[in-house]
Amino acid sequence: MSPLLHCLYYPFVFFSQLEDYFVLLYFKNRHTTEYMIVCIAEKPSVAKDIARILGANVPKNGYMEGNGYQVTWTFGHLCELKEPNDYQMNWRFWTLAALPMIPSRFGIKLIPEETIKRQFDVIASLYSKADEIVNCGDAGQEGELIQRWVMQLAGVKCPVKRLWISSMTDEAIREGFQNLKEQKDYESLYMAGLSRAIGDWLLGMNCTRLYTCMYGRNHQVLSIGRVQTPTLALIVNRQKEIDNFKPEPYWVLSTVYRDTLFTATAGKYTSKEEGEQAFSLIQDKPFEVTDVQKKQGKEAPRQLYDLTSLQVDCNRKFSFSAEMTLNLIQALYEKKLTTYPRVDTQYLSDDIYPKCPGILNGVSQMTKASQKPYLQIIKDLAAISKKLPKSKRVFDTSKVTDHHAIIPTGQVPSGLSDAEMKVYDLIARRFIAVFYPDCKFATTTVKGKVDKVEFKTSGKEILSPGWRAVYAKDELAQTAEDSKPSDEEKTLPAFVKGESGPHKPTLTEKMTQPPKHYTEASLLRAMETAGKFVDDDELRAAMKENGIGRPSSRAGIIETLFKRHYIRRERKNLVATPTGIQLIDTIHEKLLTSCELTGIWEKKLRDIEHKKYSPQLFIDGLKEQVTKIVQDVLHDNSNRQIASGEPEPTPKPSGPKRGGAGAAKQGTRRSTSGRKKSTASAAASSSTSTSVLTRGKLRVGDPCPKCHQGHIIQGRTALGCSRWREGCDFRQPL
Repeated sequence: MSPLLHCLYYPFVFFSQLEDYFVLLYFKNRHTTEYMIVCIAEKPSVAKDIARILGANVPKNGYMEGNGYQVTWTFGHLCELKEPNDYQMNWRFWTLAALPMIPSRFGIKLIPEETIKRQFDVIASLYSKADEIVNCGDAGQEGELIQRWVMQLAGVKCPVKRLWISSMTDEAIREGFQNLKEQKDYESLYMAGLSRAIGDWLLGMNCTRLYTCMYGRNHQVLSIGRVQTPTLALIVNRQKEIDNFKPEPYWVLSTVYRDTLFTATAGKYTSKEEGEQAFSLIQDKPFEVTDVQKKQGKEAPRQLYDLTSLQVDCNRKFSFSAEMTLNLIQALYEKKLTTYPRVDTQYLSDDIYPKCPGILNGVSQMTKASQKPYLQIIKDLAAISKKLPKSKRVFDTSKVTDHHAIIPTGQVPSGLSDAEMKVYDLIARRFIAVFYPDCKFATTTVKGKVDKVEFKTSGKEILSPGWRAVYAKDELAQTAEDSKPSDEEKTLPAFVKGESGPHKPTLTEKMTQPPKHYTEASLLRAMETAGKFVDDDELRAAMKENGIGRPSSRAGIIETLFKRHYIRRERKNLVATPTGIQLIDTIHEKLLTSCELTGIWEKKLRDIEHKKYSPQLFIDGLKEQVTKIVQDVLHDNSNRQIASGEPEPTPKPSGPKRGGAGAAKQGTRRSTSGRKKSTASAAASSSTSTSVLTRGKLRVGDPCPKCHQGHIIQGRTALGCSRWREGCDFRQPL
């Protein structure tokens, strides 16, 4: 057995020769014997739902009991990888001499919090008496890791089954318990999560201490991470492009004929003289239509949401941060209104198709302000086709791994906050729209000329709205691109080839524009499509599937950059601070700042999950890489220092009191051993718990204190209500 497996693998005793006996005992005598099944969920709220379905209705200290079941829970992560000083005492100190820190064997420990210790003691006690355990953790790498570590630390010896579901509806839970999987079937999933955690520890712990000790001024901790550093590099590089941009003038020649704007096909003129010469040619000369072409086309419905596309739309339409959107969709999932949120696919498996009519029926019953906003568009859908269409753009089992795209569950929503309703509305309308026909349109292109100067204009006419009808009366998405026609979606007058007449030419001076700052929406897309920044063809192709970071982690990465004062917000724009810029400029190992490193990681981790790559090879390669990074940085004699942009409490680079385990935690622990997921209570109050922008007692995303219907948004000079168009005049200066 490899060292990696040896250090963190724990033996399970699965059904062997007594398998048939135990199965019989489980189904026939469970209610009349002492055979006990312990189920463990990731959150108390999820555990309570499972307990209710299973009939475990008797509350106990830290668990529910009844009907042959005991249902308990974790609070996200209860365990973490050991800290440096747990391996060697000299690693307690932040010194260059201690680097690189590479444990011979990795281990885990309880997170040192009293509430966690108490709950773990409850879990361990239940495990010690259990005849069988059902792992009900979230269905993903992190969920698997959380529960495996708890079982390992508790010394589990009994058989373990796995509950694997994509939604928290009663039906899904019942189906999941009727089709429990073997824990061993998810061994590769666990190994991928474990490899990720160990890799993040090696890179984060060593590089954070390395750069802090070498370059941190005034004990400034310089946090380095596999995903956060290349993400910061994206923002810094864009910032440099903007700062170094030199605007240049250019001139555009256009003319108005029959109240329609035509633009010269020659493009922009780089000199005023050239533009004026062209302008002089067309003055006082008639405009002639030389060609009229009309083509019909189709536009398919937008694909279903994965987490990233949902975060992008919520930021673009409602100014929600990525973290806020994640918390909101998590709350909707826990309220059984939407399916599992941390997904990276926009497809449904074929077995979901028969359930879709029932889901649509449930959505149609949703009531808001005494009206059913989805009832009519679902009725119209039924009138279009008696049977729901089954498109490969929607249903494709081959493109679904662990979970399918985010869709409604069919449960009728009630009591949602304004922010939750906005997110639910996007998901519901997107789900309805995929069953509508394509939008049919006609594109008209008209060409003309004045003397020898050629002009062109185009317009789009909607012939049949198709899926766009779903958004036609969408009050919640008045700012959405779906409900606003673009400049090209204009209906042109009827032009005839050969006609001519007077026109009004203009020569307009314009300036070239710098690249736009990243917003959270555009940054999420850049992280998702980071492969385009990679030169290596093979790796770029591999990164089409992965990007940098996981959909579930990208929001946390962006928040970490804010917390470290590496970036700041200017309205919607993300701007790099001097500290962030200095850090990226100082990092010698360009692989740390490029998208390639995390792209390589994500590909290998996915291959580990699919049993195509060895976890040991992954860890061994990282050990060599970290050792080389340390050696290279130690040879730097520049004496450069990076100043803190804003003061934050940080440990000294060395010394037992401020540079020990606590410093390591502060620098990297939460980013390396897996961030603790939000609790159910936090998610349920997501509209009040999901923003880093704080002004006094109000935060972006909080309910409006005046109308109590909108949520707080940030403008240039003040906080205000999202329902300002509806008349709410609440303002609080920044």
